[in-house]
Amino acid sequence: MVSVKEKKIKGKSYLYAEYSFRLPDSSVKKISKLIRSKEDISSKALKRFFLDKEIEAYKRYALRRYSAGRILDKGKIQKIESFRAEFRQIIRNLTKKQFKDILDRFTVNFTYESNAIEGNSLTLKDVTLVLHENIVPEGKDLREIYETNNIREANGMLFSSKIDISKRGMIKLHRMLVKDTGVSFGFKKLPNYLLMRDVKTAPPEKVEEEIDGLISWYEKNRGHEHPVRLAAEFHGRFEKIHPFEDGNGRVGRLLINAMLLEEGYPPIIIRKTMRQPYFSALEAYDKGHKDKLIRFLLERMEKTFENFFKIYIRYI
Repeated sequence: MVSVKEKKIKGKSYLYAEYSFRLPDSSVKKISKLIRSKEDISSKALKRFFLDKEIEAYKRYALRRYSAGRILDKGKIQKIESFRAEFRQIIRNLTKKQFKDILDRFTVNFTYESNAIEGNSLTLKDVTLVLHENIVPEGKDLREIYETNNIREANGMLFSSKIDISKRGMIKLHRMLVKDTGVSFGFKKLPNYLLMRDVKTAPPEKVEEEIDGLISWYEKNRGHEHPVRLAAEFHGRFEKIHPFEDGNGRVGRLLINAMLLEEGYPPIIIRKTMRQPYFSALEAYDKGHKDKLIRFLLERMEKTFENFFKIYIRYI
């Protein structure tokens, strides 16, 4: 929120626009700028000035907090921190109805793409009809309709910050995603195998132990590793464990976005056209090559932000 303060310097009055924001470490930054009149606070130029200052502050914070590397180098860190600051501006400046409209569009596309990666045959038009018109396209498998509605419900939880990165949270999310599809919810009771990846998933008797270890690792590294790197590595480990009978990919992709949104970053969509590169990145992770998956998620974040959110910065 921008406020106006009057200051007297050597007996003369000056007007200053003041803007404050909070960084991830809870420290508050305050910026002021000399203005000619109170009407200036609504100008786009002033709003852009404060946004640029906020972006710079986020960049400086991240470069102090996280070590730059070969993939997440200084330039990449600065770029995604600008996404974070701009995403925050969008949330703060749009009305609830305006932001809901954006999220509805995001949800339709995320639902379509995430289900399509897993082989769901509904088209983008079909998904729109199901989610917005409550129309069941003729000749479509009811399981695919349920999968579509289930992901919409899960996305509602996602943007309400109700998805916990915990064992209980994972099981709750899985139960929601497989509701009415014939899939047993909860951790798997039988071994599962990945046809497109040369990796052994966790046996049923080891799942809880490995999930506990994954969550412990996440909590230990949160705040020390860059959130995008952390989300990528978490996803690689989660998919390698493959804790559920079915729905592991859909749960895993929602958990990525839960982690990103928790830290203030925009969510991502992995498109079905990127299915092969996505599986290739996961396979590389299985073999100990983490960079490919981190690079893949960075690219998806950039594309998703540009396609779904960035345009609104021009209008706020």
